[in-house]
Amino acid sequence: MATQSIARPLTGRVAVVTGASSGIGAAAAEHLAELGARVAVLARRAERLDDLVARIEKNGGQALALAADVTDKTALLAAADRVAAEFGGADLLFNNAGVMLPAPIEELATDQWQRQIDLNVSGLMNTIAAFTPQLVRAAAERGVADLINTSSIAAQNIFPNFAVYSATKAYVTHLSRHLRAELGTKKVRVAAIEPGIVATELQSHVTDQGAREWLQDSKETMEWLTPQDIAQTVGFLASLPPRANLQQVTIMPTGQPS
Repeated sequence: MATQSIARPLTGRVAVVTGASSGIGAAAAEHLAELGARVAVLARRAERLDDLVARIEKNGGQALALAADVTDKTALLAAADRVAAEFGGADLLFNNAGVMLPAPIEELATDQWQRQIDLNVSGLMNTIAAFTPQLVRAAAERGVADLINTSSIAAQNIFPNFAVYSATKAYVTHLSRHLRAELGTKKVRVAAIEPGIVATELQSHVTDQGAREWLQDSKETMEWLTPQDIAQTVGFLASLPPRANLQQVTIMPTGQPS
């Protein structure tokens, strides 16, 4: 393993970031590369991934674009094979792809319900299935690996009209706790990050008028988090000594009450 420096504590590590074409995922990929990791960036929008790889390489990092949909099991397994072939396998997975589509339950927006379940739950599991073997192998070789899942404060708190989204994120948080108990003995750290409101494309996916108005009102009364805030949190978690694992991190705008 390459000698680490204080400025580049992730030198020698290989990170996979899903949902990397924008927002938190793109910011995390750039930050992890700045910390010394080689980064495989995974999302559906290939052109955005190419731009992200170009930015990382321009700043002296190494990156690999993986155009794939996390709801496609076969594509995820192929992506994992590429990471193994080109980077030697992942020891850090930031499982970040997700979608937020709030609506009153009585609208019976079943297509939106299913889309959130497919991406936030099934996509999460497909990624875990594809990369966990690499994480376990890496942990055995180097003494630590990281699985970091993006959840939400909606996993804990109550927001009217966000029932299905919140339920999918509660799944993420509770799953992470169980995986930590299962994988921690194999030196794979598992953490769930629960952000409050972050300024990303996620809000642009919202079609429910009431939710859109609530989000707009909140933006006028407080300063939202930025993707870089979450990216730095991911970098902090992965940079901890191997003996230390923060199992759950809630990060909120200072002005957000709940």
